[in-house]
Amino acid sequence: MLKKIPVSQLRVGMHLEAFCGAWIDHPFWRTRFVISDPNDIALILDSAIKEVWIDCDKGDDIESDGSEPLETRQSVADLPPAATTPAAKASFADELKQASRIVSRGKEAVVSMFQEARMGKAIDAEAAAPLVEEISNSVLRNPGALISLARLKTADDYTYMHSVAVCALMIALARQLGLNETQTREAGMAGLLHDLGKAMIPAAILNKPGKLSDEEFAIVKTHPAEGHALLLAGKSISVITQDVCLHHHEKMDGSGYPDGLSGEAISLHARMGAVCDVYDAVTSNRPYKAGWDPAESIKRMSEWTGHFDPSIFQAFVKSLGIYPVGSLVLLKSGKLGVVVEQGEKSLLTPKVKVFFSTRSQAYIPPEVIDLTRSAEKISGREDAKKWGIKNVDRYWAE
Repeated sequence: MLKKIPVSQLRVGMHLEAFCGAWIDHPFWRTRFVISDPNDIALILDSAIKEVWIDCDKGDDIESDGSEPLETRQSVADLPPAATTPAAKASFADELKQASRIVSRGKEAVVSMFQEARMGKAIDAEAAAPLVEEISNSVLRNPGALISLARLKTADDYTYMHSVAVCALMIALARQLGLNETQTREAGMAGLLHDLGKAMIPAAILNKPGKLSDEEFAIVKTHPAEGHALLLAGKSISVITQDVCLHHHEKMDGSGYPDGLSGEAISLHARMGAVCDVYDAVTSNRPYKAGWDPAESIKRMSEWTGHFDPSIFQAFVKSLGIYPVGSLVLLKSGKLGVVVEQGEKSLLTPKVKVFFSTRSQAYIPPEVIDLTRSAEKISGREDAKKWGIKNVDRYWAE
Protein backbone atom coordinates (compact mmCIF):
# COMPACT_ATOMS: atom_id res chain seq x y z
CA MET A 1 0.00 0.00 0.00
CA LEU A 2 1.32 3.42 -0.98
CA LYS A 3 0.59 6.41 1.24
CA LYS A 4 1.16 10.08 0.63
CA ILE A 5 2.32 11.85 3.79
CA PRO A 6 3.76 15.22 4.84
CA VAL A 7 7.54 15.13 5.23
CA SER A 8 7.04 15.95 8.93
CA GLN A 9 5.75 12.36 9.42
CA LEU A 10 8.84 10.69 7.96
CA ARG A 11 10.59 8.23 10.27
CA VAL A 12 13.63 5.95 10.06
CA GLY A 13 12.54 2.58 8.69
CA MET A 14 10.04 3.91 6.15
CA HIS A 15 10.43 2.97 2.48
CA LEU A 16 10.40 6.17 0.47
CA GLU A 17 8.80 5.47 -2.90
CA ALA A 18 8.61 8.92 -4.52
CA PHE A 19 8.99 12.63 -3.85
CA CYS A 20 6.08 14.95 -4.64
CA GLY A 21 8.04 17.48 -6.63
CA ALA A 22 10.73 17.85 -9.26
CA TRP A 23 13.87 15.71 -9.08
CA ILE A 24 16.03 18.80 -8.78
CA ASP A 25 14.13 19.93 -5.67
CA HIS A 26 15.22 17.04 -3.45
CA PRO A 27 18.71 16.10 -2.25
CA PHE A 28 18.92 12.47 -3.47
CA TRP A 29 19.83 11.03 -6.87
CA ARG A 30 17.39 8.15 -6.43
CA THR A 31 13.87 8.17 -4.98
CA ARG A 32 13.20 4.59 -3.85
CA PHE A 33 15.04 3.56 -0.68
CA VAL A 34 14.52 2.69 2.97
CA ILE A 35 15.33 5.61 5.26
CA SER A 36 18.06 4.35 7.60
CA ASP A 37 19.74 7.60 8.60
CA PRO A 38 18.05 10.45 10.53
CA ASN A 39 20.24 12.85 8.56
CA ASP A 40 18.35 11.86 5.39
CA ILE A 41 15.12 13.06 6.99
CA ALA A 42 16.80 16.31 7.97
CA LEU A 43 17.90 16.84 4.36
CA ILE A 44 14.35 16.27 3.12
CA LEU A 45 12.93 18.67 5.71
CA ASP A 46 15.40 21.33 4.54
CA SER A 47 14.47 20.84 0.87
CA ALA A 48 11.58 22.25 -1.15
CA ILE A 49 9.74 18.92 -0.90
CA LYS A 50 6.64 19.04 1.33
CA GLU A 51 5.06 15.62 0.70
CA VAL A 52 6.30 12.12 -0.19
CA TRP A 53 4.91 8.69 -1.02
CA ILE A 54 5.90 5.77 1.21
CA ASP A 55 5.39 2.04 0.57
CA CYS A 56 4.07 0.38 3.74
CA ASP A 57 4.65 -3.10 2.31
CA LYS A 58 8.41 -2.46 2.04
CA GLY A 59 8.94 -0.38 5.18
CA ASP A 60 7.33 1.02 8.31
CA ASP A 61 3.87 2.58 8.26
CA ILE A 62 3.01 5.99 9.73
CA GLU A 63 2.61 6.05 13.49
CA SER A 64 -0.90 5.42 14.83
CA ASP A 65 -1.37 8.89 16.32
CA GLY A 66 -4.76 9.47 14.77
CA SER A 67 -3.37 11.24 11.71
CA GLU A 68 -4.39 10.06 8.28
CA PRO A 69 -2.32 9.97 5.10
CA LEU A 70 -3.09 12.63 2.53
CA GLU A 71 -3.82 9.98 -0.09
CA THR A 72 -3.42 6.24 -0.70
CA ARG A 73 -2.67 4.24 -3.84
CA GLN A 74 -2.49 0.54 -4.53
CA SER A 75 0.64 0.35 -6.67
CA VAL A 76 3.46 2.34 -8.23
CA ALA A 77 1.54 2.33 -11.52
CA ASP A 78 -1.17 4.42 -9.83
CA LEU A 79 1.23 7.21 -8.91
CA PRO A 80 0.94 10.46 -10.87
CA PRO A 81 3.92 11.25 -13.13
CA ALA A 82 6.86 12.99 -11.47
CA ALA A 83 6.86 16.75 -11.69
CA THR A 84 9.24 18.19 -14.28
CA THR A 85 10.22 21.67 -15.31
CA PRO A 86 8.19 22.81 -18.36
CA ALA A 87 10.33 22.72 -21.52
CA ALA A 88 9.27 26.09 -22.95
CA LYS A 89 11.95 27.80 -25.04
CA ALA A 90 14.29 30.01 -23.00
CA SER A 91 17.08 32.44 -23.74
CA PHE A 92 20.64 31.33 -23.08
CA ALA A 93 20.96 33.69 -20.11
CA ASP A 94 17.70 32.54 -18.53
CA GLU A 95 18.47 28.85 -18.95
CA LEU A 96 22.04 29.21 -17.66
CA LYS A 97 20.84 29.52 -14.05
CA GLN A 98 18.60 26.45 -14.21
CA ALA A 99 21.25 24.50 -16.13
CA SER A 100 23.80 25.31 -13.43
CA ARG A 101 21.59 23.64 -10.81
CA ILE A 102 21.02 20.60 -13.01
CA VAL A 103 24.73 20.19 -13.78
CA SER A 104 25.61 20.42 -10.08
CA ARG A 105 22.96 17.89 -9.06
CA GLY A 106 23.86 15.73 -12.04
CA LYS A 107 27.47 15.52 -10.93
CA GLU A 108 26.36 14.48 -7.42
CA ALA A 109 24.13 11.79 -8.92
CA VAL A 110 26.91 10.35 -11.09
CA VAL A 111 29.33 10.36 -8.14
CA SER A 112 26.75 8.34 -6.16
CA MET A 113 26.24 5.91 -9.05
CA PHE A 114 29.98 5.32 -9.41
CA GLN A 115 30.35 4.79 -5.65
CA GLU A 116 27.52 2.26 -5.65
CA ALA A 117 29.05 0.46 -8.63
CA ARG A 118 32.38 0.18 -6.77
CA MET A 119 30.53 -1.30 -3.79
CA GLY A 120 28.91 -3.92 -5.97
CA LYS A 121 25.40 -2.46 -5.90
CA ALA A 122 23.26 -2.96 -9.01
CA ILE A 123 22.67 0.14 -11.12
CA ASP A 124 18.97 0.96 -11.61
CA ALA A 125 18.18 2.90 -14.79
CA GLU A 126 14.78 3.93 -13.41
CA ALA A 127 16.54 5.76 -10.59
CA ALA A 128 18.58 7.75 -13.11
CA ALA A 129 15.60 8.50 -15.39
CA PRO A 130 14.58 11.73 -13.59
CA LEU A 131 18.06 13.17 -14.12
CA VAL A 132 17.92 12.34 -17.83
CA GLU A 133 14.49 14.00 -17.95
CA GLU A 134 15.82 17.18 -16.32
CA ILE A 135 18.77 17.31 -18.73
CA SER A 136 16.49 16.65 -21.69
CA ASN A 137 14.13 19.46 -20.71
CA SER A 138 17.04 21.88 -20.28
CA VAL A 139 18.42 20.99 -23.72
CA LEU A 140 14.97 21.49 -25.22
CA ARG A 141 14.61 24.93 -23.59
CA ASN A 142 18.05 26.03 -24.80
CA PRO A 143 20.66 23.44 -25.86
CA GLY A 144 23.69 25.69 -25.54
CA ALA A 145 23.38 26.46 -21.83
CA LEU A 146 23.75 23.07 -20.15
CA ILE A 147 26.03 21.63 -22.82
CA SER A 148 28.42 24.56 -22.42
CA LEU A 149 28.35 24.50 -18.62
CA ALA A 150 29.02 20.77 -18.52
CA ARG A 151 32.17 21.39 -20.56
CA LEU A 152 33.66 23.40 -17.68
CA LYS A 153 35.34 20.80 -15.50
CA THR A 154 38.22 20.47 -13.09
CA ALA A 155 40.65 17.61 -13.45
CA ASP A 156 39.21 15.97 -10.33
CA ASP A 157 35.56 15.91 -11.44
CA TYR A 158 36.15 15.19 -15.15
CA THR A 159 34.89 11.60 -15.11
CA TYR A 160 31.59 12.54 -13.45
CA MET A 161 30.90 15.77 -15.33
CA HIS A 162 31.80 14.03 -18.58
CA SER A 163 28.86 11.67 -18.07
CA VAL A 164 26.47 14.62 -17.63
CA ALA A 165 27.91 16.37 -20.69
CA VAL A 166 27.68 13.33 -22.96
CA CYS A 167 24.09 12.78 -21.81
CA ALA A 168 23.19 16.31 -22.92
CA LEU A 169 25.13 16.04 -26.20
CA MET A 170 23.42 12.73 -27.03
CA ILE A 171 20.00 14.28 -26.43
CA ALA A 172 20.76 17.28 -28.65
CA LEU A 173 22.13 15.01 -31.38
CA ALA A 174 19.15 12.65 -31.18
CA ARG A 175 16.77 15.55 -31.71
CA GLN A 176 18.83 16.78 -34.65
CA LEU A 177 18.63 13.30 -36.19
CA GLY A 178 14.85 13.32 -35.80
CA LEU A 179 14.62 10.50 -33.27
CA ASN A 180 11.38 10.33 -31.30
CA GLU A 181 11.20 11.27 -27.62
CA THR A 182 11.53 7.67 -26.39
CA GLN A 183 14.64 7.14 -28.52
CA THR A 184 15.98 10.51 -27.41
CA ARG A 185 15.62 9.58 -23.73
CA GLU A 186 17.35 6.26 -24.52
CA ALA A 187 20.21 8.19 -26.09
CA GLY A 188 20.45 10.40 -23.01
CA MET A 189 20.52 7.42 -20.65
CA ALA A 190 23.20 5.78 -22.77
CA GLY A 191 25.26 8.96 -22.60
CA LEU A 192 24.87 9.20 -18.85
CA LEU A 193 26.01 5.61 -18.26
CA HIS A 194 28.49 5.15 -21.12
CA ASP A 195 31.59 5.50 -18.92
CA LEU A 196 30.34 3.60 -15.87
CA GLY A 197 33.21 1.14 -16.32
CA LYS A 198 35.65 3.85 -15.23
CA ALA A 199 34.36 3.27 -11.71
CA MET A 200 36.48 0.12 -11.81
CA ILE A 201 39.65 1.84 -13.06
CA PRO A 202 42.16 3.02 -10.39
CA ALA A 203 41.86 6.76 -9.78
CA ALA A 204 45.64 7.11 -9.96
CA ILE A 205 45.46 6.06 -13.63
CA LEU A 206 42.36 8.08 -14.54
CA ASN A 207 43.78 11.25 -12.99
CA LYS A 208 47.41 10.80 -13.96
CA PRO A 209 48.79 14.21 -15.03
CA GLY A 210 51.22 12.78 -17.58
CA LYS A 211 51.10 10.37 -20.48
CA LEU A 212 49.88 6.87 -19.66
CA SER A 213 52.26 3.94 -20.07
CA ASP A 214 51.27 1.12 -22.40
CA GLU A 215 50.28 -0.97 -19.39
CA GLU A 216 48.15 1.83 -17.93
CA PHE A 217 46.43 2.50 -21.24
CA ALA A 218 45.64 -1.19 -21.55
CA ILE A 219 43.87 -0.97 -18.18
CA VAL A 220 41.90 2.11 -19.26
CA LYS A 221 40.81 0.28 -22.42
CA THR A 222 39.03 -2.29 -20.25
CA HIS A 223 36.44 0.27 -19.09
CA PRO A 224 33.87 -0.44 -21.87
CA ALA A 225 33.79 -4.15 -20.99
CA GLU A 226 33.80 -3.39 -17.25
CA GLY A 227 30.89 -1.00 -17.69
CA HIS A 228 28.99 -3.44 -19.88
CA ALA A 229 29.30 -6.11 -17.20
CA LEU A 230 27.99 -3.68 -14.57
CA LEU A 231 25.02 -2.78 -16.76
CA LEU A 232 24.21 -6.43 -17.49
CA ALA A 233 23.90 -6.93 -13.73
CA GLY A 234 21.79 -3.77 -13.36
CA LYS A 235 18.07 -3.13 -13.36
CA SER A 236 15.96 -1.80 -16.23
CA ILE A 237 19.06 -1.22 -18.39
CA SER A 238 18.16 -1.15 -22.09
CA VAL A 239 20.06 -2.96 -24.82
CA ILE A 240 20.86 0.43 -26.36
CA THR A 241 22.52 1.69 -23.17
CA GLN A 242 24.50 -1.54 -22.83
CA ASP A 243 25.63 -1.31 -26.45
CA VAL A 244 26.77 2.32 -26.24
CA CYS A 245 28.71 1.55 -23.08
CA LEU A 246 30.52 -1.32 -24.79
CA HIS A 247 31.08 0.24 -28.23
CA HIS A 248 31.47 4.02 -27.91
CA HIS A 249 35.20 3.67 -28.68
CA GLU A 250 34.67 1.82 -31.96
CA LYS A 251 35.66 3.65 -35.17
CA MET A 252 34.16 3.52 -38.64
CA ASP A 253 37.40 2.16 -40.14
CA GLY A 254 37.56 -0.70 -37.65
CA SER A 255 40.55 0.62 -35.68
CA GLY A 256 38.63 1.16 -32.45
CA TYR A 257 38.10 -1.06 -29.42
CA PRO A 258 37.11 -3.40 -27.80
CA ASP A 259 35.79 -5.41 -30.78
CA GLY A 260 37.23 -3.63 -33.82
CA LEU A 261 33.78 -3.12 -35.35
CA SER A 262 33.48 -1.05 -38.51
CA GLY A 263 30.83 0.77 -40.54
CA GLU A 264 27.24 -0.36 -40.13
CA ALA A 265 28.31 -3.09 -37.71
CA ILE A 266 28.46 -0.27 -35.14
CA SER A 267 24.94 0.62 -33.98
CA LEU A 268 23.43 4.05 -34.59
CA HIS A 269 23.53 4.97 -30.90
CA ALA A 270 27.13 3.77 -30.51
CA ARG A 271 28.16 5.90 -33.50
CA MET A 272 26.40 8.84 -31.86
CA GLY A 273 28.17 8.08 -28.59
CA ALA A 274 31.57 8.05 -30.31
CA VAL A 275 31.14 11.63 -31.55
CA CYS A 276 29.68 13.01 -28.30
CA ASP A 277 32.30 11.28 -26.13
CA VAL A 278 35.24 12.61 -28.13
CA TYR A 279 33.91 16.16 -28.44
CA ASP A 280 33.46 16.57 -24.70
CA ALA A 281 36.83 14.94 -24.03
CA VAL A 282 38.83 17.21 -26.33
CA THR A 283 37.06 20.43 -25.25
CA SER A 284 37.50 19.73 -21.52
CA ASN A 285 40.50 20.43 -19.34
CA ARG A 286 42.16 17.14 -18.47
CA PRO A 287 44.90 16.26 -15.96
CA TYR A 288 47.43 16.16 -18.79
CA LYS A 289 46.25 18.93 -21.17
CA ALA A 290 44.06 22.00 -21.54
CA GLY A 291 40.85 21.61 -23.50
CA TRP A 292 40.66 22.78 -27.10
CA ASP A 293 38.51 25.68 -28.23
CA PRO A 294 35.05 24.32 -29.23
CA ALA A 295 35.24 25.57 -32.83
CA GLU A 296 38.81 24.28 -33.18
CA SER A 297 37.62 20.91 -31.88
CA ILE A 298 34.89 20.72 -34.52
CA LYS A 299 37.47 21.53 -37.22
CA ARG A 300 39.98 18.93 -36.03
CA MET A 301 37.37 16.21 -35.59
CA SER A 302 36.14 16.82 -39.15
CA GLU A 303 39.63 15.97 -40.39
CA TRP A 304 39.84 12.57 -38.66
CA THR A 305 39.03 10.30 -41.59
CA GLY A 306 37.71 6.87 -40.67
CA HIS A 307 36.85 7.86 -37.08
CA PHE A 308 33.22 9.04 -37.17
CA ASP A 309 30.13 8.37 -39.24
CA PRO A 310 30.10 11.42 -41.60
CA SER A 311 26.31 11.86 -41.56
CA ILE A 312 26.14 11.68 -37.78
CA PHE A 313 29.04 14.08 -37.41
CA GLN A 314 27.32 16.51 -39.77
CA ALA A 315 24.16 16.34 -37.65
CA PHE A 316 26.27 16.84 -34.53
CA VAL A 317 27.76 20.05 -35.95
CA LYS A 318 24.27 21.31 -36.79
CA SER A 319 23.13 20.60 -33.23
CA LEU A 320 25.99 22.65 -31.71
CA GLY A 321 26.86 25.10 -34.46
CA ILE A 322 30.05 25.53 -36.47
CA TYR A 323 31.08 27.94 -33.73
CA PRO A 324 29.71 26.38 -30.50
CA VAL A 325 29.16 28.48 -27.39
CA GLY A 326 32.56 29.40 -25.94
CA SER A 327 34.36 29.63 -29.29
CA LEU A 328 36.75 32.57 -29.61
CA VAL A 329 36.29 34.27 -32.99
CA LEU A 330 37.73 37.24 -34.87
CA LEU A 331 35.28 39.55 -36.63
CA LYS A 332 36.04 41.38 -39.88
CA SER A 333 36.23 44.62 -37.88
CA GLY A 334 39.19 43.28 -35.92
CA LYS A 335 37.20 42.71 -32.73
CA LEU A 336 37.66 39.51 -30.75
CA GLY A 337 34.63 37.92 -29.15
CA VAL A 338 33.27 34.73 -27.68
CA VAL A 339 30.17 32.99 -29.04
CA VAL A 340 27.39 33.21 -26.45
CA GLU A 341 24.45 31.76 -28.40
CA GLN A 342 23.62 30.26 -31.77
CA GLY A 343 21.93 32.33 -34.47
CA GLU A 344 18.29 31.88 -35.37
CA LYS A 345 18.80 31.30 -39.09
CA SER A 346 22.37 30.27 -39.88
CA LEU A 347 25.28 28.39 -38.31
CA LEU A 348 27.52 31.23 -39.53
CA THR A 349 25.73 34.03 -37.65
CA PRO A 350 25.78 33.35 -33.90
CA LYS A 351 25.58 35.95 -31.14
CA VAL A 352 29.06 37.09 -30.17
CA LYS A 353 30.18 39.03 -27.09
CA VAL A 354 33.08 41.20 -28.25
CA PHE A 355 35.58 42.39 -25.64
CA PHE A 356 38.95 43.03 -27.32
CA SER A 357 40.22 45.07 -30.29
CA THR A 358 43.12 43.54 -32.18
CA ARG A 359 43.72 46.85 -33.96
CA SER A 360 44.21 48.89 -30.80
CA GLN A 361 45.56 45.90 -28.83
CA ALA A 362 43.22 46.80 -25.97
CA TYR A 363 40.16 45.52 -24.15
CA ILE A 364 36.90 47.25 -25.04
CA PRO A 365 33.58 47.40 -23.16
CA PRO A 366 31.87 43.99 -23.65
CA GLU A 367 29.01 44.09 -26.14
CA VAL A 368 26.81 41.32 -27.56
CA ILE A 369 26.46 41.47 -31.34
CA ASP A 370 23.79 39.38 -33.08
CA LEU A 371 25.44 38.58 -36.41
CA THR A 372 22.03 37.74 -37.88
CA ARG A 373 21.13 41.42 -37.57
CA SER A 374 24.57 42.98 -38.10
CA ALA A 375 26.88 43.76 -40.99
CA GLU A 376 29.69 42.18 -38.94
CA LYS A 377 30.96 38.79 -40.05
CA ILE A 378 33.24 36.16 -38.58
CA SER A 379 36.70 36.17 -40.10
CA GLY A 380 37.76 32.94 -38.40
CA ARG A 381 38.65 31.18 -35.15
CA GLU A 382 41.32 32.61 -32.89
CA ASP A 383 43.73 31.26 -30.31
CA ALA A 384 43.38 33.01 -26.95
CA LYS A 385 47.09 32.46 -26.20
CA LYS A 386 48.03 34.46 -29.27
CA TRP A 387 46.52 37.56 -27.68
CA GLY A 388 47.39 36.76 -24.08
CA ILE A 389 43.76 36.29 -23.12
CA LYS A 390 43.04 34.02 -20.16
CA ASN A 391 39.80 32.33 -19.12
CA VAL A 392 37.76 33.09 -22.21
CA ASP A 393 34.83 31.15 -20.72
CA ARG A 394 34.14 33.89 -18.18
CA TYR A 395 32.77 36.06 -20.98
CA TRP A 396 29.83 33.74 -21.60
CA ALA A 397 29.53 31.83 -18.28
CA GLU A 398 28.87 35.02 -16.35
